Amino acid sequence: MRDGAALWADIPHSGGWTAVEEVTKGWSSDRKYLIATNDGKRLLRLSDGEQYQTKKKEYEIIQKYAALGFDMSKPVGFGLCDGGKRVYMLMSWVEGVELESALPGLAEDEQYRLGREAGRILRKIHALPVADEDVPSQTKKAKKLAQLERYESSRLRQDGDQAVLRYVRENIDRIWRQPPAYLHGDYHPGNLIYTPEGNLGVIDFNRWEVGDPYEEFYKLESFGVECSVPYCVGQIDAYFDDDVPEEFWQTLAVYVAHAALHSIKWAEKFGQRDIDGMAARYRRAMDSYDGFREIIPGWYRGYKDGK
Repeated sequence: MRDGAALWADIPHSGGWTAVEEVTKGWSSDRKYLIATNDGKRLLRLSDGEQYQTKKKEYEIIQKYAALGFDMSKPVGFGLCDGGKRVYMLMSWVEGVELESALPGLAEDEQYRLGREAGRILRKIHALPVADEDVPSQTKKAKKLAQLERYESSRLRQDGDQAVLRYVRENIDRIWRQPPAYLHGDYHPGNLIYTPEGNLGVIDFNRWEVGDPYEEFYKLESFGVECSVPYCVGQIDAYFDDDVPEEFWQTLAVYVAHAALHSIKWAEKFGQRDIDGMAARYRRAMDSYDGFREIIPGWYRGYKDGK
C-alpha cells in the first residue's frame, strides 16, 4: 500500500499535522482518519475522485446543518487531493464517547434526557427549508417493494416473514405522507457523541438525503432499543412535543417491518456475523410489534406504562 502521507500531501496545511490515525469503525466506504494539529483534532474523510460532485453536495448540506446551532462535526475544508485521485473532506472533531457505549452506564433519567436532546436536534434538521432542486422526483415506495422482492428470493428467509411481507405491501401507502425534509440519514446512538459536558454531538452525515422525516426513526428499533429504551422514548417524545400522532406510529411500523427484512439481505455483503445480527433485530422487531399486529412498539408502551 502507498505511504498514507502521499494521499493528503496536497491538502492545504497538512504539513502541520502532528499525527494521523486511521478510524476503522463503521460501514462507510470512505477512508477516515483522526488528525492531530496544533489547533486541535480534525476528522479527514477520503473518497474516490469520481465522487467529487456527490461529495461536494454532501459538504454543502453539512454546511446547512452546521448553521443550526447544535454540536456536530462541522465542515473545515473540501477539495481534491492525491493528485486529483481523491476527494477530501476535513471536519471538526467532536470530543467524547459514542453514545451507544455511554448510554447503558447512565441513569435512566439521563438516558431519557439525552433522547429528548436528540429529538430536538432532529426536529431542527427536518425543519430546514428544502431547496426545490433537492426534492426527489419520486417516493421510495417502489424501491422498498423491490428490496423486499430481493429478500424474498434470497437464501436468508426468516420464520414468520410471510406475514411481515404482506403487512408492508398492504400498508406501503402509509409512508411518504409528510412533506419531504432534509434527513441525517443514519440517526442513531452510534452516530451521536456523548460529550464531556454531558451533551450530544452529531457525526457522520454521509447518508444524508431528502425524504420522509418519519423514516429517520426506524433505526431506533434497529440500533437504539438494544442500548437504551429510555433514550428512544425520549427522542420520539421531544420530537413531537410530547404529543405523538397516530399517523407517525402507522408510518413507522411500515418502515420497521421493511427494514427488519431488507437489512438481513443488505448485511449479506458484510458476512455471516452481520447477517446474524440483523436476523436477531428482525426477531426483536417481531416481538416489539407483536408480529406487526400492533403499531406502537411494546418497548414504548412498556416504558410509558411504567411511568
